[in-house]
Amino acid sequence: MIFEHEIPKGSRLYFGKSAKAKRELEYKISTLLDQRGFEEIVSPNFSYSQHQSIANERKLIKFSDEQNEQVSLRADSTLDVVRIITKRLGRATDHKKWFYVQPIFTYPSSEEYQIGCEWICHDNIVDILNLTGDILELLEIDPILQLSNINIPKLVAKEVDVDIELFKKGEIAKLLSLKIDWLNELIKVKDIDDLQKSIELVPAVIKKELEKLLASAKAVSYKNLVIAPLYHGSLKYYDDVYYRVIQDNYVICKGGKYSSEGISSLGFALYTDSLLKILED
Repeated sequence: MIFEHEIPKGSRLYFGKSAKAKRELEYKISTLLDQRGFEEIVSPNFSYSQHQSIANERKLIKFSDEQNEQVSLRADSTLDVVRIITKRLGRATDHKKWFYVQPIFTYPSSEEYQIGCEWICHDNIVDILNLTGDILELLEIDPILQLSNINIPKLVAKEVDVDIELFKKGEIAKLLSLKIDWLNELIKVKDIDDLQKSIELVPAVIKKELEKLLASAKAVSYKNLVIAPLYHGSLKYYDDVYYRVIQDNYVICKGGKYSSEGISSLGFALYTDSLLKILED
């Protein structure tokens, strides 16, 4: 039995102080992004291309349009924003820096608010890392920024002939059971010194991507940095160095470098609901 006052599990309700805190957080971050040259976009809630962003399509809320084409509620903003700017609005604007404040939706009835940005036709990952660090400083919090490179677990899986699912599921014990010295050292990497030592041990085919990760780690100004070379995230479009920001078991941001329509870009999404919980604590 569903009572009149109930709301679906996973949906969000803000009122009074929580609504004010959400509005103030969104205003503070969007003001900084505006000052850094980002313009705002509000993309449609409905999308034809969400399957290209989300690895697990079961998370999509799907239905059909009037022509029986599959439509999904927006579960991720990145690729839709890039396509809209470069394809639909290409003749109306040549601006490359955009931000958005809007929710995403996943099956069966979950919604999550995000504050995100896309820096189109730009590939210096350090710029978006430092922008993320500036936002964390603005909010006066000091969470862990975990830096990774999606190509490393892919290359390692191929080199040692194991299923990439081991990395996606974080099954470190099974990787350690292989008893490969250089892999064991790579598993232990947490900081720049560890990463430099591991580069000397790994097979040549993996070194280039580790060196790319090392260069990014050395250039970023944010200090609470952890390096996780074997981490494999869930978003399909990141194809190079990428990162997530974590505090108190909350993931409060994901970002990195990706390619769409042959264009290399950067972006991140801050998870408003998680940020509010941390700021409240």
